[in-house]
Amino acid sequence: MKLVSYQVGNTARTGIVRNGTVYELRELLPDAPATMRDVIEAGSPLLERLSKALDGSDAAGVPLDSVKLLMPLEDPGKVICLGLNYADHAKEGGHDVPEYPSLFLRVRTSLIAHDEPIVRPRCSERLDYEAELMVIVGKKCRHLDESNALDPIFGYSVFNDGSIRDYQRKTAQWTAGKNFDATGPVGPWIVTADELPPGATGLRIRSMLGDRTLQDSNTSNMIFSVQRTMILLTEIMTLEPGDMIAMGTPEGVGHPRNPPLWLKPGDRISIDIEHIGTLSNPVVDETAG
Repeated sequence: MKLVSYQVGNTARTGIVRNGTVYELRELLPDAPATMRDVIEAGSPLLERLSKALDGSDAAGVPLDSVKLLMPLEDPGKVICLGLNYADHAKEGGHDVPEYPSLFLRVRTSLIAHDEPIVRPRCSERLDYEAELMVIVGKKCRHLDESNALDPIFGYSVFNDGSIRDYQRKTAQWTAGKNFDATGPVGPWIVTADELPPGATGLRIRSMLGDRTLQDSNTSNMIFSVQRTMILLTEIMTLEPGDMIAMGTPEGVGHPRNPPLWLKPGDRISIDIEHIGTLSNPVVDETAG
């Protein structure tokens, strides 16, 4: 099931996408939750009811291309990111292949929706792209193991971990370069976990600048799988419904290229993950203010 947050007029809504049409949840089930966070917390019982309602509904829905998409989850909890999670990406940046994941956090103001502009800041032109799988946590969990590590996952989305490379390297911590306003697109929707292979393994992942392919890999090439990552994270912290985990990027980013390839105003960068969807965003300069 593809679940989407979208806007009609000034009203935010939650819906299901099927065959290019969006069906509002509350048109299918009058008692359905109004927000994606509540849908995630309701979990599988609600999804089963929605699926049956959609199959038996004569609702017309609205064309997907007629609505403004919002971030699939407008109010995420923790946004945890893995760095250097593909061996060839670690090597292209001059790093050793890690024995333990490099972890950092992103803040909400750095995140944007599908088709919203990525903002190149006034202080730097070194805006890079990173195609990533995004995990959406659906259940509170701690101390997971191999037998249950995938159970708390609600679904998956697409992420572009836009990075300001010179600021990323100002200190040993990556917080600055990874948290500029409006640099991290998420979307266009959430695909529920039951629609994908366990741990979203074996999926082609690409980034494209216009019609030029920049990255082209597979989620099976991740050093730390989704399953392993869930185990490691829940050694450290409690994961909760609405938390998101970005799983790192493959080789082909802009900064190791010769010359480097930086995103600039007028570009459109797209991230595609097989069986999930395509996240696409234009690039603009930060305005004075």
